[in-house]
Amino acid sequence: MAEASTSDQVPPPPAPLNVLYCAICTFPPEYCEFGSHVTKCKAWLKDNHAQLFERYYGEDAVQSKLQALSVEAQSKLEEDAAKKEAKATAKAEVEAKKKQASRSKGKPGELLSPLELTASKVLIKRVERNKRKCVTTIYGLEAFGIDLKKAAKQFATKFATGSSVTKNAQGQEEIVVQGDVAEDILEIIEEGGGSGPLAALLKTVPAEQVVLVDESKKK
Repeated sequence: MAEASTSDQVPPPPAPLNVLYCAICTFPPEYCEFGSHVTKCKAWLKDNHAQLFERYYGEDAVQSKLQALSVEAQSKLEEDAAKKEAKATAKAEVEAKKKQASRSKGKPGELLSPLELTASKVLIKRVERNKRKCVTTIYGLEAFGIDLKKAAKQFATKFATGSSVTKNAQGQEEIVVQGDVAEDILEIIEEGGGSGPLAALLKTVPAEQVVLVDESKKK
């Protein structure tokens, strides 16, 4: 049997490519300019892969690209890149502000800084609804490290009435207690360190930080 000719032999598979990806935008370095963090990408590439930086973004590379573009195209490219970067920066700032706002509201079991606590207020409102039915709302307890669900449960036990955590018209969580118990709650806070589980739960709230508001309908 004749041996297979050299031309019939299967060529060896190509070696796998080792692709470098940018640590900032996760694109290959030659595509960083199409992302929204091109300035940061260039800085990372220059610090970590100087040769590749010169290859793609060095003076010679930039001149070569510019020669292939019209003046109008150059301006548009630069403008688009600036817009993308500005948009990414603005988005990052918005996210940072959201996180800061979330921290300033406080979380269950987490106290704010003394300065933030000074600015925080607990609002106790007496609200009259249909058929002279009154409810009492309490807003701002979470700023003093109080778990709203636990507090609502204690209010229900103390006053033998319904109590729940709901969102107000501004989308903020508050406790709604059935009945006119606004002054009773204020008294418990003013006593500070009183007996009972509810008093123990509210002992972190300074009386001077509490505001009592009467929103009942006047006949």
